[in-house]
Amino acid sequence: MRTAVVADQDPAPAGRSGPPPPASERAEERQLVFGGFAYTCRIVHQGAPRTAPLLLLGGSSQNRYSWQTHEKWLAPLCTLITVDLPGYGSSDFLPAHYDIDFLADAVQHMLTEIDVPQVNLFGGCFGEVVGLRFAQRHPASVRRIVFAAAAIRLPEIYTEAVPRLSQTLERGDIVQAADGLVRLFMSNPEAGKVRRHAAVARLLQNQFVNQTPEDVQKAVEHNRRLVTHGCYRPLPVPAVPSLVFTGEYDTLCTPRMGRELAAAMPGALFTTVREADHLVTVERREESADLIARFCTDRSVDDLPYCTPVETPCAVSTPAPV
Repeated sequence: MRTAVVADQDPAPAGRSGPPPPASERAEERQLVFGGFAYTCRIVHQGAPRTAPLLLLGGSSQNRYSWQTHEKWLAPLCTLITVDLPGYGSSDFLPAHYDIDFLADAVQHMLTEIDVPQVNLFGGCFGEVVGLRFAQRHPASVRRIVFAAAAIRLPEIYTEAVPRLSQTLERGDIVQAADGLVRLFMSNPEAGKVRRHAAVARLLQNQFVNQTPEDVQKAVEHNRRLVTHGCYRPLPVPAVPSLVFTGEYDTLCTPRMGRELAAAMPGALFTTVREADHLVTVERREESADLIARFCTDRSVDDLPYCTPVETPCAVSTPAPV
């Protein structure tokens, strides 16, 4: 999902007070080519980092600018890296027969090209799919892992919706497709209180309606890629500090699915963020940034007022790979 910018501000999470320090020293973009496909990454440099660079891999409709609203909390801590991988954002169209391994290897190619040997890895939604495969294929490049709104199996409501949404997009009925996508990614208002629910729904609707023909083509190909290749392989996961979180009312990648993902990762922690759904990093922007920042700087994530109690769901059995 493309991160929406909501004008109002949440109160600061516990442990934070006053305005955040200046975000960064310098931002640059790098044009790269992997496997014949051009793509672009954005680097927000931090000259006095407190931790390893943070690589932010967002959802399928997010781009390298989608995390700018989080920068004021994250960039003071470390260098930030975002990327439009091949097939996404402004990068070259990528046919669906290029699988998740290709995208994971593109991540490693980027890190090699920009001379970053190791990162703290964040993956949200589809970013987790690529991020987990990257960690499995290139474990030496990962220092810590944080995944949000994610799963190791395709949700049934997604696989059921894909053919219908793809057909709607292909025939050019963008408004109907946008309605379906908003319903897919956001919880039913009756599920529980979700911050900014109505505002975020309106913003998402507007963003989907204003997609370019190229955006639509990439979205259709993305869905084909996931349905064709699946989202998970039961390969070893590096034994590094790991955290999985989602909104407590996430109806797409549910808390149960988040626990399954955490159980597939050695010693991973799991929690849910209160008053949020699948779009937790939008609805509770500052809190999610605080959670990521705490974990990546080895601060405690226990007893945070915006989270449910932290779990270690290592006993949960994982489903068969999809």
